[in-house]
Amino acid sequence: MVRVGAGESALKDVAVQVAREAAELVRNAREAMVAGERVRVETKSSDTDVVTAVDRASEDLIRRRIAELRPGEPVFGEERGGAEGDGVTWVVDPIDGTVNFLYGSPVFAVSVAAQVAGESIAGAVVEPVSGRCWTAVRGQGSWLDGRPLRVSGAQRLELTLLATGFSYQRDRRDRQARLIEGMLGRVRDVRRAGSGALDLCSVAAGWVDAYVEHGLSRWDWAAGALIAAEAGAVVSLPGEDRDLGTDATFAATPAVAGPLRDLLVARGAKEV
Repeated sequence: MVRVGAGESALKDVAVQVAREAAELVRNAREAMVAGERVRVETKSSDTDVVTAVDRASEDLIRRRIAELRPGEPVFGEERGGAEGDGVTWVVDPIDGTVNFLYGSPVFAVSVAAQVAGESIAGAVVEPVSGRCWTAVRGQGSWLDGRPLRVSGAQRLELTLLATGFSYQRDRRDRQARLIEGMLGRVRDVRRAGSGALDLCSVAAGWVDAYVEHGLSRWDWAAGALIAAEAGAVVSLPGEDRDLGTDATFAATPAVAGPLRDLLVARGAKEV
């Protein structure tokens, strides 16, 4: 068992352990779905914003294991909520990409991060289907299955591969679509995977050059943004750059970060 107060690397180890265990639960549930077993589905903010019984079971497992490994430290999760603690708070997304999970797509993940005073200091993002494990420790770097990560070497805005995502609210989706429409002729292309955590990890690996999305919650970016930042990305979190919008999440390889931000602002990102 990892002792309380053992340091940021130990927090990363806990994040990996519980994320892997939750990912196994989610993977087994997916295999049962493929075999024909039905899963209970409910809606949240809109008919397209769904939560499954597997999301809740995954978060319950994460909470139980963190209570065992880090007793007394609070958990803030997508499905069960929670409160901020004075020390370490665990921020978890039991399935980031639930719609993908429900449709049978493999693009979803379990995200677990340790934060202090709202800042991520360690985290892990585990993909249940592929088994890939993305990790980071503040000031020490980020890794994919133990391999150090580094953002792409993109130098030109017009050759930038941009990832994004869209809200579950119809009016906001329309505004986001207009913003991206205005970007299409100025960048290489646009990708929409359906998981903010994995989009941020993709920036870290250089699989895309940049990512922007409005409306992410803390559990969506807590681990992924740290992974991107530790790989060298310029990262802006909700509330940090109001010209991009009060709830914009932005990550980009350094050479294109400034020009891309300026273009987003010029195209009306603040109004999204």
